[in-house]
Amino acid sequence: MTFNWKKIAIITTDVILAVYLLLAVTAFNRPDEQGNVCSEVSINIQDGLSKGFLNANEIKSQLQRAKLYPLGDFMVQVDTRRIEEALLQNPLVEKAQCYKTQTGRVNIELVQRMPIIRVKANNGDDYYIDEHSNIMPNVHYVSNLVVATGYITKQYAQKTLSQIGNYLIHHPLWRSQVEQVNVLSDGTIELVPRVGDHIIYLGKPTDLDKKFDRLEKFYRYGLSQAGWNKYSYISLEFNNQIICKKRKMSRPPVVSDQL
Repeated sequence: MTFNWKKIAIITTDVILAVYLLLAVTAFNRPDEQGNVCSEVSINIQDGLSKGFLNANEIKSQLQRAKLYPLGDFMVQVDTRRIEEALLQNPLVEKAQCYKTQTGRVNIELVQRMPIIRVKANNGDDYYIDEHSNIMPNVHYVSNLVVATGYITKQYAQKTLSQIGNYLIHHPLWRSQVEQVNVLSDGTIELVPRVGDHIIYLGKPTDLDKKFDRLEKFYRYGLSQAGWNKYSYISLEFNNQIICKKRKMSRPPVVSDQL
């Protein structure tokens, strides 16, 4: 068997050259983390149904307290996994992703959990319900969330109050008008509005669309004419009608408005 040494030499040279080029390209594209310093931290928080629960300064402060804020650190020392795990300890953070770029920047992407209603039950429980019906601990921040009071178990909060909270937060009028949801001992619902000195009785928390539609029409065509403080009690319990009790009368008459 005769070897073509010239051909073998050419092939070998080509292979060595290809390997060299591959290594050179890889080395060129790989960031020099040993000498590269983090010069920028980008924090992006995806907003859900509302804004203002989390901001970049709060995330920065949390990482600084944990001694994990990477600005000024060598990139090789930046532990993205530890940063993610630390951020997930925040009860307002649903998802966290952290990654480094070749230009010395650390990107932090967050999805925040959105509380929709605060529960302050008669049994002493104090927590939030998020948009996915999950219980969140009280994180002591200021917001305009609806507060739910009364006879509330955690099961009732997750199954029923979460539906009411999601309904209110998706409707700008009721999100700004309803201040408190009070659960009575039989599971029926009362609402305390921000505007108007009256109580709104929903009855059982069913047919929310129909009940709030009637209430909106009554606000627009009834209270706007009669005055916001004329009635002390407005009941939406029964279908196709609203029952009101006038204020400051020993035996208040019942007025039925067909809506």
